[in-house]
Amino acid sequence: MAESWRDSALRMKGGVIGLARLSAPRGTADIMPQEARRWQELERVARQVFEAYGYGEVRTPIFEYTELFQRGIGEATDVVDKEMYTFRDRADRSLTLRPEGTAGVVRAYLEHRLDGAAQPAKLYYLGPMFRYERPQAGRARQFHQLGAECIGTSDPAADVEMIGMLAGLLRRLGLDGFEVRLNSIGCPRCRPAYVARLREAVASVVEQLCPSCRERYHRSPLRLLDCKRESCQRLTAGVPVLLDALCDECHGHFRQVRQHLDDLEIEYRLWPRLVRGLDYYTKTVFELISPDLGAQDALGGGGRYDGLVETLGGPPTPGVGFAAGMERILLALAKSRPQETASGIDAFVAHHGAEGRRAAVRIAARLRDAGLRVEIDYLNRSLRAQMKQADRQRARAVVIVGEDEAAREAARVRDMETGREQEVPESNLLHVLAQGGN
Repeated sequence: MAESWRDSALRMKGGVIGLARLSAPRGTADIMPQEARRWQELERVARQVFEAYGYGEVRTPIFEYTELFQRGIGEATDVVDKEMYTFRDRADRSLTLRPEGTAGVVRAYLEHRLDGAAQPAKLYYLGPMFRYERPQAGRARQFHQLGAECIGTSDPAADVEMIGMLAGLLRRLGLDGFEVRLNSIGCPRCRPAYVARLREAVASVVEQLCPSCRERYHRSPLRLLDCKRESCQRLTAGVPVLLDALCDECHGHFRQVRQHLDDLEIEYRLWPRLVRGLDYYTKTVFELISPDLGAQDALGGGGRYDGLVETLGGPPTPGVGFAAGMERILLALAKSRPQETASGIDAFVAHHGAEGRRAAVRIAARLRDAGLRVEIDYLNRSLRAQMKQADRQRARAVVIVGEDEAAREAARVRDMETGREQEVPESNLLHVLAQGGN
């Protein structure tokens, strides 16, 4: 019989029972309290920025029917072909942990008939995504994204709103060394002719390309432009430029995008090899790149997806959006500025004696109900040890209550910065602590 995890966690080792080492699965990570504060700040600022632009939050399921991603992202993409976590449920239905956010948001847009409401629909999301990739800095198997979708308009100004919103979010967080890269990949009318020219230009060197690019040549030729291997980039350096192959509509759309960016004084760099990795993109595509992230240098990116709603069964509906990696943003922040020291607590309630302990529990509860950050000793440590614990937790003040104080319904309050101590009636504790212990 296979050993249970409980049995394996309590093996005898040399006559001593020891816990077997258990760890998070490869490609995942625990977010512990100290680090979680940085995540909470990122989420807080993101929500402020999104809501300032009129976007409302949508929370879609962690898993969807596999067909959604096959149809929406494209079966020829690396994501669908190699990276999805797909499984069958007890009713033998194929489900997939979401590898990206846009397909699920568009599915929700259609299912909840947002296409019948005022257009465009402006939605944002934050949450975990899942892809089976080789873990490295800035790339994990469970990762987190924040993103926004503007569905129901083909206005080039909406493309610029996405770029400006993401750039503004990064600046609000304290990042300003990023680069905006911009391209247009055309539409179903002009792109097929370009793809034919691209295949023709690469045909003589196909066998010299990396295995992934040899496969892309047949299934998704545009992805040849996106290969990060220097050898492949050299072999494809002379291929036709996509921007030169745009139809009049796509060319005009891109010209207006650039005009709006110039009007808003958003600096950008044309990047003809930028194509993004998912099949649903059309026209404008963009990425924001950080020099601090090494190989995985994209903080976020997106573009227009005018055919996605129709692909998923809805009416022809234009849309544009972006997604940004939350781990990558936090990694770039950590490299661009020193780690901030965690803030302390407002008060530590120390106690001695049975009645002092009883009063301390009551005092801590009342202070917490009033919104203060308060800790209390639960280990029956000595008063001296409790004072040391208060110092470790960077308490602004220590509320000390013993038998005598409890009898008088009072407590001593010590300001941990000045060392000043005073006796305060319980009824006045909140006022004194709110005033900084004075």
